[in-house]
Amino acid sequence: MTDYAVTNPATGETVATYETATDAQIEDAVARAHAAASAWGATSPADRAAVIRRIAELHRERKDDLGAVIVKEMGKPIVAAVGEVEFAADIIEFYADNIERITGDQPLDILGDGTAVIRRAPLGVLLGIMPWNFPAYQVARFAAPNLAIGNTIILKHAPQCPESAAMIEGIYADAGLPDGAYVNVYATNEQAATIIADPRVHGVSVTGSERAGAAVAEVAGRNLKKVALELGGSDPFIVLSTDDLDAVVQNAVDARLDNNGQSCNGAKRFIIADDLYDAFVEKFVAALAAVDATDPTQEDTILGPLSSLAAAERLQEQVDRAVAQGATLLTGGTREGAFFAPTVLADVTADMDAYQEELFGPAAVVYRAANEADAVAIANGTPFGLGSYVFTTDAEQAERVADGIEAGMVYVNLVLADSPELPFGGVKRSGTSRELGLLAADEFVNKKLIRKA
Repeated sequence: MTDYAVTNPATGETVATYETATDAQIEDAVARAHAAASAWGATSPADRAAVIRRIAELHRERKDDLGAVIVKEMGKPIVAAVGEVEFAADIIEFYADNIERITGDQPLDILGDGTAVIRRAPLGVLLGIMPWNFPAYQVARFAAPNLAIGNTIILKHAPQCPESAAMIEGIYADAGLPDGAYVNVYATNEQAATIIADPRVHGVSVTGSERAGAAVAEVAGRNLKKVALELGGSDPFIVLSTDDLDAVVQNAVDARLDNNGQSCNGAKRFIIADDLYDAFVEKFVAALAAVDATDPTQEDTILGPLSSLAAAERLQEQVDRAVAQGATLLTGGTREGAFFAPTVLADVTADMDAYQEELFGPAAVVYRAANEADAVAIANGTPFGLGSYVFTTDAEQAERVADGIEAGMVYVNLVLADSPELPFGGVKRSGTSRELGLLAADEFVNKKLIRKA
């Protein structure tokens, strides 16, 4: 019996299974990554960049095949799946292009004579524990900056993404990485804990649920290992003023349905100024109700199934519980297998579970805000603090609200604007680190001081 299997959420069919790694295979993976670390870390930045750039090229060359696998594994619409692979290539290329900035010495102004610099050196072997919702993108934003620094990677992908995990490992190998610099493992959670505890491994990055993050951080803490966490989110979408309500509504729909509603930083709570609330909700509900969850292999599909039947059942239970506790269901709330209808809840209050929970799927909650301060208070009223979205025609108000929101990211008057150069991460229970941008290359690095007389 293995946990690693490709089960198409659109059909419920298990199309492939993969054997979980043996303990001997785990030991071999760690040994290979450790053996590769010294040579890869000593390779010149220019030579590392050439290999990393080739990894990006191979992502683009194989985007259709990898995209098709992603659709099978987690139900992402095919256009979005191919787009994800292209974005992964952009991310990887960014680190090849910026490797000199990442690895170059940082001179320091010192008191007294002489010189001092910070020189960035790799730590060695890192473990990445990746989620199913972005099978290619998540790997790229962890692996690329760390390979650029000179670290080596052991990658434990989500159990429902074994085929894409194998394809991605093949891309890294075919690009010319030395053996052991990137190793895919079909590890159990217990084996992952063993890898973290191994003295040859120097850090672990996990993207996933709060529970997964807490479990990994506990093991890392016991073993004094650096840990980076990117966890859940319940991002607010605040509308305070607008000259084009229809455009704002379309942004709201796009932000909620992206990745079938299964993005950590997807807008999930829609906080609308009192004078705009009724009109916004009417248009928002109508726009979402017009979207059908359909076959993800079709080019015109906007919304596919959730990643699994279990995920759809979990969302159904959350929505049903919210209604039982007094929320108003404005549209949706139904499913067929793993396909979940776009859903909008209103009248959710602070004493209801849905006020604090993350709804991972095409389900939105709308709130009426009395004023700017009330909107910010509602936005901050959850344990999460990943991303946020603010729509206003008042530039000074945008600055005030951006300062007041407890989140790692604030996007003003736009959505779906992630880019390789922009750091990604959160605060509170949404995480402890940053990925993407130049900050990602500073997570697992020895910032070595060199002081000369």
